Amino acid sequence: MARRKVEYRWDAESIRALRKHMGLTQQQMSEELGTRQQTISEWETGMYRPRGGINRLLTIVAEQVGFEYSTSAEALSSDDEAEDGEVEEAPGDVEDTEEEQSAQMPES
Repeated sequence: MARRKVEYRWDAESIRALRKHMGLTQQQMSEELGTRQQTISEWETGMYRPRGGINRLLTIVAEQVGFEYSTSAEALSSDDEAEDGEVEEAPGDVEDTEEEQSAQMPES
């Protein structure tokens, strides 16, 4: 099987559309992908973007369920060039420690 040379960069709108196409809640999608519901929410709001293996996994899942997405050069680089780093990539695909979670919680 040949590998794709161009890998799709998932943005908030595409992730939400894929989830809805699959008929899943954020919780259900997080369980399918082996991540937290909060991570799905952060992707869908644009706070973070999936990277590495999870990015490839989303692409494979999309192809398996017949989800249409664009792989044009514009779609791949528009967010990176337009905002110049305003949207951070998601920190890893593993559960955060309690210390990391408390550090991420906004101060009241």
